[in-house]
Amino acid sequence: MIRRGFWLTAGAVTGIWGYRRVAAAGRRVSASLAPGGTLKLADTRAGTRTAARRARRGAVALAIQTYRFTRDVREGMELYMARHPAPAGSTTLSTDHDALPEDGH
Repeated sequence: MIRRGFWLTAGAVTGIWGYRRVAAAGRRVSASLAPGGTLKLADTRAGTRTAARRARRGAVALAIQTYRFTRDVREGMELYMARHPAPAGSTTLSTDHDALPEDGH
């Protein structure tokens, strides 16, 4: 019991520490990509426009990759459901379950 508590605490501390580091890194990256952020990529207007254009391209590429990923997941789920149909009468959200199975055991 004490061992489980130790690992639970260690996992929570590590998770919080890791989350804070990732959040800080995300803020740094976000500031460097934002055209009015604290970290400037270029001092000229042309450089700012170029940086903004790159950020838009990156966002569009990310959106396209996300769309493709979700499409692949949906196709995979459709294939899985076609190969593994649910048994007849299978209702996982139903609340009218019998306490005992049909054979009485």
